[in-house]
Formats: sequence, C-alpha cells, structure tokens
Amino acid sequence: MMRKDQIQPYFNEKLSSGSHAVTEETAKEIFQVFGIPVVEEIQVSTPEKAGQAAASMETPLVLKGIVPGFLHKTESDLVSLGLQNQEQVVKAAEKMSARIGNKIEAFLLQPQIQGKREFVAGMFKDPQFGPVIMFGLGGIFTEAIQDIVFKIAPLSDADMEDMFARITSRRLLGEFRGEKAVDTRALKSVLKGISDLITAHPEIKEIDINPLIITPSGIPIAVDGLIILDSAPQSSPSETRADLKALGASFYPRSIAFVGASATPGKWGHILPSNALSREYQGKIFLVNPKGGEIMGQKVYPSLDEIPGPVDLAVVTIPAKRVMDLIPALEKKEVRGMLLITSGFREVGEKGAELEQALVEKARQAGIMIMGPNTMGMCNPHVDLYCTAAHAYPIAGSTALVCQSGNMGTQLLAFAEQQGIGIRAFSGSGNEAMVTIEDYMEVFEVDDLTRIVVLYIESVKDGKRFFESAKRVSRKKPVVVLKGGRTRMGGRAAASHTGAMASDAKVFQAACGQAGLIQVEQPMELLDLSAVFSSLPLPKGNRVAIMTLGGGWGVIATDLCTEYGLEVPALTPDIVERLSNILPDYWSHGNPVDIVGETDLEKAKSCMEELLRWEGCDAVIHLGIHGQRILVKNFVASIKKVDPDFTEDQGLAFNQAMVGSEEKYIRHMVDLTEKYQKPVLGVSLLTDELSRTLYRFDNKEYKGVFFPSPERAVKALAGMCRYRGWRRSQG
Repeated sequence: MMRKDQIQPYFNEKLSSGSHAVTEETAKEIFQVFGIPVVEEIQVSTPEKAGQAAASMETPLVLKGIVPGFLHKTESDLVSLGLQNQEQVVKAAEKMSARIGNKIEAFLLQPQIQGKREFVAGMFKDPQFGPVIMFGLGGIFTEAIQDIVFKIAPLSDADMEDMFARITSRRLLGEFRGEKAVDTRALKSVLKGISDLITAHPEIKEIDINPLIITPSGIPIAVDGLIILDSAPQSSPSETRADLKALGASFYPRSIAFVGASATPGKWGHILPSNALSREYQGKIFLVNPKGGEIMGQKVYPSLDEIPGPVDLAVVTIPAKRVMDLIPALEKKEVRGMLLITSGFREVGEKGAELEQALVEKARQAGIMIMGPNTMGMCNPHVDLYCTAAHAYPIAGSTALVCQSGNMGTQLLAFAEQQGIGIRAFSGSGNEAMVTIEDYMEVFEVDDLTRIVVLYIESVKDGKRFFESAKRVSRKKPVVVLKGGRTRMGGRAAASHTGAMASDAKVFQAACGQAGLIQVEQPMELLDLSAVFSSLPLPKGNRVAIMTLGGGWGVIATDLCTEYGLEVPALTPDIVERLSNILPDYWSHGNPVDIVGETDLEKAKSCMEELLRWEGCDAVIHLGIHGQRILVKNFVASIKKVDPDFTEDQGLAFNQAMVGSEEKYIRHMVDLTEKYQKPVLGVSLLTDELSRTLYRFDNKEYKGVFFPSPERAVKALAGMCRYRGWRRSQG
C-alpha cells in the first residue's frame, strides 16, 4: 500500500522515465490515500497464479489484463466479467494471453461489485481555468449520453451539492430498485479526494474513475482508475494588472484631449469629440491635429505640448503605426490614461500583435494605462461623458457594462436609452492589451454606484483570475454574462473520458455557474436582467404567483416558469377566499389567477396586493393589464371615423384618462413592491413608442418593470432566483 510521502517520488520517477500513465493498481492505491474507496484486488503475473488467487476470493470475479499503453481495458477487450470459479479465471487469463501475447504485464483479480448504478468522476487540466473536476452518469454510456457536470478545482461542499443537483440522472442518487440511496458523504469524499489530489500534485494532467459503482447499500466504489501525468508545466498568464485607481479615474477625467481630431463627419476623429461636446460634460475638451485651426468651433492644438494645463485622458484615433511615437508626448504631459480607439493591432495578425506588445511595454514604462486598442469607446452618464461611436445617451444608473465587442456594446447602450435602463458606466474593452475584463470587474467591484455588472465576453486571457474575480464580485453584486462563440468546440487530445467530453463552452459555463455569474443566451437578456436587478428586491425563493387578464397567457407563463425552474404553487384556501371577494364567481380559482378580462384597474390592484400578502409566493408576474391604453387609443380612433358627434376633445379625454390610470397602476405596483419586498414583473398587453422597460418615480427605491413577452419576464425572474440561490449556498 502506497503512503502519501511516496506519491511524489513515484510521480517524479515516472516522468523522468518518459512514462505518463500510472498503472491502474497504483492509481487506486493513490486514490485510497486521498480517501477514495476502491475495490479490493490482487495482482498476479500468470494465468495459473490468477487461478490460485481466485480460490480465496468471493465470486463472481472480474479479471483484467494489464498492458503498458492500453489505457482503456474494456475497449481493448482486456476485461472478463462474471467469473464463477478458478477454472473460468484461468481460461479467461489464458485467452487474453493468447490474443495479446507477451504484452500482458500482469493480471488484476477483483470481486465483481454488485450494483445497478454506475457513475463517473474525474479531472482534466483546462489551459485557461486549470484543474476541472467532472461527475456524472458512468459506465459504457458515459460518452454517448454525456449526463455530466464540471466544476473548477478546488471544490467546496456547496460545489459538490450543486453537482449532484445538476445531473439529469440525479434520481439515481436516491433509492433505486430495492437499493439504498447513495451515501452522499462517501460520494463527496470521492470528489473531494480528486480535488485534494490535484491540488497536492499539479503534475497530474488527467484522472478518470469509471465506473464508480454504487453498491446496494449505497456506497460508491471505484473499480477502475486512470492517472495521466504531464511533465510540461502549465503556462501561466502574465500577472501584470491594470492600475485600478487609474482605471477608475479614467471615467472621471477633468480634461480630455482628442488626438487625431478631424473636421470630416463620419471619421472617428469627428464622431467622438462631437459626441462629447454635444452633452453637458463639465470637464475641458481639447482637440489635437497637426494642422491646427478650428474644428466644430473649437480651437485645435497642433500638439499635446501646446495644450494649456493638465490632460487626464487622451482619446487617440491616429493610425496604429503612429501611436508609438505619441508615448513620449503623453508622458511629458503626464497623461495617465489613453483610450485607444485605433485598430490595426493584434486583431490583424502577427505583425499587429508585435506592434501591440511593443506599445504596451513602452506605455507601461511611461506610466500610461491603455484602454483598448480597437475599442468603440466609453461613457459615464453620471458626469454626462459620452465618448462612444454611437450617439446614444442612456440615463445615469447602476449597471456597469463592459463589452469585448464594441458594436454589441453601443447597440446595448442605444437600447438602454430607449427603454429607460440606467447605465453606471460603459467601456468597450477591445483587444485588452493592458486593461482586461478582470480589471473592469475589479474596479466596479469596489464602486458604490455599481449595483450590477454586465459583460459580453468572447474570450478571457486569464481564466483563473477571471474565475476568482467573478466569484468575489458575485458575493457583493450580480454579474450577468453573455458568451460569444460558445458553440466553438475546443479540440482536446484527452486520454480520459473526462477530458474527452469537455469543451471550451462547457468549462466556461461551469466556471460561470460556480462563481455565481448569471449566464444568458441572447443580448437582450443582458439588459433584461440589468433592469430587474437594478429595480427590484431579490426574491426569497422561487415560488411565483401569476395574475393575468386572460387564460392563455397564464398557461404560457406557467409552462415557462416550470421550464426555467420556477414553482407555480397552488393557491391556499385563504387566498382563494380573499380573491373571491374581489372577482366574479367565474374567476379561475387557481394559480395562475385569471381575472377574466376585468378592465377595472382598481380590481387588478386589489388582487395584486392580496397575492403579495400571500406567504405562499415569493414574486408576482402580472400579464396583460398594462398596455390597455393602446387598445383604447385604437378604439377612440375607430369611433372618430364612424360617429360624427364624437368630438376631438372627447377622444383626447378618453386617451388621457387611460394614460393616467395606467400611470397610477404602475405607481401602485412600485408601492406594493416596496411594502412587501417582493419583486413584481409585468408583461404589457401591447407596446408602442411610449412603452419602456422601466418606469421611475421620484423618491422611490424600486421601479415599475414591464416586458413585451412572458418569456422575457420569466427568464429575468429565473435569473434573479438563480443568483439568490447561489448567494444562499455561499453562506
């Protein structure tokens, strides 16, 4: 039996000899050292000795042939099952020897573990996130079914509980066909053992335990094991980080120099300064162009040197090949931040990458922080600073938005403006030559005005730092992520089932879930979640009451809630009685609450309050009540066409009354949200150019939230519930 202090010398010896695969019997000895239960076995050298060993063992037996380089014995026909006596053992061993020849190094003889359930556990090294641990349905169908979950090592107890909850076949962990429920403490010891093993021995590249058989008494037993070593050290990303103080200050510049200012509309040198100048930004703005003169009525300085006074931020749009020559002038002017809009760096190939790296080194020596290059700009509505390609002006709010795609970011800014969603700050991170997505997360982590961080990501440079930063930020405020390119599969030349079934997308998804990030699938979901997180209290659970103007939408909303992990509980007798006092006898008497086309908004308000008072729900979704004014508007238009006695003033009065009623209804929803501290999400019956996602009222902490479809409302609420559940799991 191997001791813990013998493992490292053994690994060193294996690596020095050029061998990377640890034999099965030794792998299981190592597993035992780390608390992983394994099957008892005997190793012998010949078929005759296998027969002799069988005499002292309980049948049925399993015989395995050990051949160097053959990592998966079942696929190589080196496993015989159900052997009942010595004679069968000898014959099975001789048959293997005859087929394989003298390649068989030894035989392993094991009792055949009886159990109807098989799982798999393992580990592989991801180039970005490091050791990743896998658990799921095992046996011969592991790769075919792929009912598996991944977690980044090391594992916490909450991580392991989440792994058990996420596999589709989780019912197999309970009582099954006369066998006891799985001993989850023993199962955790397997996963924790793998986690501890890779932490202690980072030279391990892959671990595979398949199958992990569950005995009738519920105990997991590893009956097969694989360890692959890797002599090549894992490359570590640069530890250089942005100066967070300088990054934060870049969103509050007292003066900005636009280097490369242009008089030609449509050019970057014109788009950006015209955007900044058109607002009420109180800082100083300087335009720089060697030609001097005037642009947009502003004096143009031929060089940075000629600008009077200090410059906090330089917005640079000159060609890439000229940016390097700008560094001495920036250093002399003591400019600490550069927003480098210019493209033509790493994104164009090897030469561009070399130019970018040289620029970074020179800027770092000069004490200059570069945001970008190849970025669409940044903004801070709190100081009315808009320096982006899109002339979009969202109001000041609490959502920090960072996008690796500038086009995506500016489109989201335009939508945020349209829908009344407040933005704390925005930055297109571009190539992230110096300031990475992790730097942005960390600067917004400590920013009191930021309540939610929203990210569009296509790749991360330092997976470990991203994971740790995200997990830390998520404990304080929600982080919502859309991953671009999630369908691209990373090719892995893996020896284990674990590594073979992994992909870049799966690992990134696992990292997000483990770190508490809410990962979405569509761009609009980024702002939908921003809206609810910034405007509503977190739900205390996942129980939802649904109130609808008509039955169909209630059915759809119920189905969506079930699909996204929300519960729609039955109404209790007391709430049924209270609602019956408000609604006609023919109301639905169930959840969803169909108020049967009642257009009296006072009744809708009363029903909503009764639902929020009800202890059986944690949130309310109401559908079809808001937006009726649009029907009334069309109704009035029809009357005006057919009734000559219907006056313009009557029509205007009708419309204004409905608009006023809806505003009072929204205000009432906000009051109820504040009173009962439960999120209320609306779905509008119809929308028009006046419709918004958020409705604000003076001196109110919360806002009215309305979506154009049930799906968007349900998915937004589900995201809130996932985040609340993660926070609760962290203790």
